Amino acid sequence: MTSRLLPFLSIVAAIGIFFAYLSPLWNGEIAQTKAAIAQNDQALASAAQYEKRQNELAAQAAAIDPAALARLEIFLPDSVDNVGVILDLNALAARSGLAIASVDVAGGDAEAAVVDGGEPVGTIDMTLSAKGTYDALLAFLAGVELSARLLDMRDLVVTGSDTGVYEYGMTLRLYWLR
Repeated sequence: MTSRLLPFLSIVAAIGIFFAYLSPLWNGEIAQTKAAIAQNDQALASAAQYEKRQNELAAQAAAIDPAALARLEIFLPDSVDNVGVILDLNALAARSGLAIASVDVAGGDAEAAVVDGGEPVGTIDMTLSAKGTYDALLAFLAGVELSARLLDMRDLVVTGSDTGVYEYGMTLRLYWLR
């Protein structure tokens, strides 16, 4: 009888060990460890994908012509540079035959505009008053139009004169990357 009882007790003991020890261990700690490993594998795959994309973008950035980047920096700089713009406009006015009487930069921290693509661009208004002939004004405006710097003529007021020398009030809007 013991020869039949011993195998039966062994099977009952094995089933008891399975349900008491192995099943909770397999469904608890081991399952959590497998889930953590799967999550870490996914994070590693995402990191590898990010690194691949970063390398692609770095290669594309390195392929950009430095002269084109310099022109872009002039066109849309990363700061306002009021002094540089005023000096450039003053030189342009002098070449055009226009005499700038005063310059006023409106507001220290200008409004933010959003351009196509969703990138924020800062703007600031600059008011100029100048004197000169109509031909000098046309030459000045042609120079502003051909300027490498992105700016808009927002307002132009002309005060008449009998001598042919007019007074002009202009508002220019300057743009820069924030």
